[in-house]
Amino acid sequence: MSYDTDLKLFIDGAWQSGEGRDLFPVVNPATAQTIAEVPLATEADLDAALAAAERAYPLWRATDVEKRSAILKKAGALLKERAESIGRLLTQEQGKPFAEAKSEVLGAAQMFDWYAEEIKRDYGRVLVRPTGSRSIVVHQPVGVVATFTPWNFPIYLLAKKVAAALAAGCSVISKPPEETPGCTGAVAKALDDAGLPKGVFQLVHGVPDMVSRHLIGSPIVRKVSFTGSVPVGKHLMKIAADGVKRLTLELGGHAPVLIFDDCDLEKTLDMVVPQKFRNAGQVCVSPTRFYVQDGIYDRFVQGFADRTDKVVMGNGMDDATRMGPLANARRPDAIDSLVRDAEAKGARILSGGQRGNDGFFFQPTLLADVPLEADIMSNEPFGPVAVARPFKDFDEAIEQANRLPFGLAAFAFTENGRRANLLGDAIEAGMIGINSFAISGADTPFGGVKDSGFGSEGGKEGLETYQVVKAIHQA
Repeated sequence: MSYDTDLKLFIDGAWQSGEGRDLFPVVNPATAQTIAEVPLATEADLDAALAAAERAYPLWRATDVEKRSAILKKAGALLKERAESIGRLLTQEQGKPFAEAKSEVLGAAQMFDWYAEEIKRDYGRVLVRPTGSRSIVVHQPVGVVATFTPWNFPIYLLAKKVAAALAAGCSVISKPPEETPGCTGAVAKALDDAGLPKGVFQLVHGVPDMVSRHLIGSPIVRKVSFTGSVPVGKHLMKIAADGVKRLTLELGGHAPVLIFDDCDLEKTLDMVVPQKFRNAGQVCVSPTRFYVQDGIYDRFVQGFADRTDKVVMGNGMDDATRMGPLANARRPDAIDSLVRDAEAKGARILSGGQRGNDGFFFQPTLLADVPLEADIMSNEPFGPVAVARPFKDFDEAIEQANRLPFGLAAFAFTENGRRANLLGDAIEAGMIGINSFAISGADTPFGGVKDSGFGSEGGKEGLETYQVVKAIHQA
């Protein structure tokens, strides 16, 4: 299938080509072949984006909520109409199976739909005061926003930030990943075609460090939202501190999964294996550290291995494929290093454990009896590897779940209602799924604790992060 799109920057309502700019190769991870080149923003481009966002902000802020809502709803409708073509771009750029790619586009559309309605419900409040005086609390947009998003869910994560910021009345400069410019550019086109006024949204690709320093260092930007690694998030936090910029940071995790001996074992296995290898494990909330009660441990790892062996790996455009390649050439090396380290330290490879022959593939893999000393027990693999260890009782399970400095997502499987309540209280994570992986939705706050960051996206909390609170007192 041919890669058919024109890659450009979007600044002040106009599309900017690659003329006079450096170019970055876009690679299909299933074939390792370059399929296009995307222009990289210069400092002059970033200055133009900042100036445009600054000019547009007071006009967009003053735009009636109903009109803002209508534009967001139209953008969502266009994404739904174009889901097939955008999904194909996403699969070619990022590798995930087409069904997953199309689902991601529809999820992005849902974000625009939801925030188009939620902004209508953004109520302030009136405080009780003596007759003749009044105090009110109102929400107002924070100002110009800079967003930074990764390659694993390039459309959905972009939409999650942009929909909420635009609904709140902010103007936005977004830097999506250079690896996936076609599908993210399609979001900008949907907003433009929906009638968003020029300058309200800009999309720029570029050298990450230069772009982040330039945008975050500008006094024009008042809010930064970043999804990515812990080290980069801490780096951006230091840059933002100089300007006292508000931050939302979603910095990944290493999700524990607690499997208790009273669970429905076959049903649990049927749920956890597809979830583990969704997007080739390149998911910040991917279930990875499987702690299994010792009485069912052997049956669990055997059932997991049997199902893993049946996962079809291949090009995401093939209908039979259930797991695509990793996103870039660096990822198979990183995964292989973690697997070899675990094996050398005593882990058993029950399924997979090898690279693919072409493209950036690594087999879906299960490691059993993994010692705590193995690097993979402390470092998120962000790939198609599950690790398993037995535990004896509730206290040991909680100790292992909370052992790391991360706290984004966690999961547990049990049929005991009292235990489920205790798990919800005891696990240190921003999101917990009990007998479920449905922890992310347009109406649901998404965020972590500890080194996994702070702030929420999604839900009313996601709108609030792009707002300031003002109290007005009248005597």
